[in-house]
Amino acid sequence: MLGQIPTPKSLCILRLSAIGDVCHAVAMVQQIQKQYPEIEITWILGKVEHMLLKDLPGIDFIIFDKSKGFAAFKELKVAMNGRKFDVLFHMQAALRASIASLCISAKIKIGFDRARAREGQWLFTNRKVAPQKNPHVLEGFMAFANAIGVKTEAPHWLMPFGENERAYAKNNIPQDKFYTVISAAASKAERNWSPKKYAQAADYLSNKGYHVVLCGGPADLEVKLAEDITKHANVELINLVGKTNLKQLMAVLESAKLVIAPDTGPTHMATTVETPVIGLYAHSNPRRTGPYTCQKYVASVYEECVLEQHGKPSEQLPWNTRAKGELMNRITVDMVTNKIDQILL
Repeated sequence: MLGQIPTPKSLCILRLSAIGDVCHAVAMVQQIQKQYPEIEITWILGKVEHMLLKDLPGIDFIIFDKSKGFAAFKELKVAMNGRKFDVLFHMQAALRASIASLCISAKIKIGFDRARAREGQWLFTNRKVAPQKNPHVLEGFMAFANAIGVKTEAPHWLMPFGENERAYAKNNIPQDKFYTVISAAASKAERNWSPKKYAQAADYLSNKGYHVVLCGGPADLEVKLAEDITKHANVELINLVGKTNLKQLMAVLESAKLVIAPDTGPTHMATTVETPVIGLYAHSNPRRTGPYTCQKYVASVYEECVLEQHGKPSEQLPWNTRAKGELMNRITVDMVTNKIDQILL
């Protein structure tokens, strides 16, 4: 548990991935910077995540490239040689991150409370954040800032992208009318809605007078999903899948009137720029991992799925309980179009 921790002069943050989670972490970091601007902050994170956050002011970034395997730990050890920190925020309850934490010299190493310190994380820390009852991931991260005396507020983000990226969005999306975004692909195929249903939602948006932009990364799964949505749609879609970097994607999301997405990074990227998100959830609890400021717009069948599979409502289950199986098609098009109508009055 936590005792009184003096305000550190130097702070190391260990949060390697993923895009959504590092977006949550940015909100926490920027509240620390606002209240204690004198703290020197170093952040160890993944290669892809660094592409999005590298221009955040006041932070010294160190890349941990997990694709290098054991060599990534050797590189981190070299990078940490001679560095000492007052406090480490060990913010990733994964064994890879815990092993990485052994390369970091810090007087105080703060991790999650015992209930959330999965994969033995508690063995690698000497302090724990205060226990929380059923927090959103973002609230769980804010607990780290609380641990060093930061009085956290409602999240607000200043993400590192600018006019070059906004120009990309304007040059690649027709400006004759407003547009909406479908970011269709999650990291696992089972969390994707069907191409036909995405297409029906796209048709609905187009009939309301909006362009529909498809966004996503260059992976084969994402490219194929976009192609399938396009085939099923009765309207012309603007396909930017695989054609944006992360900063350009931020600008595309910023100017959209809404975003439809499953549990994936762009869901949380859109949240950082205050664009309404219709999150599609069946496997994970949207109250834990959903778009933080858009819970009222979530289209979710999670509760019915966990009740069916576990015989209990989510409140009586571990907060990170996931439903399993092919579940996303339980989300109906009507559920999504009802949310669209709430946003686009």
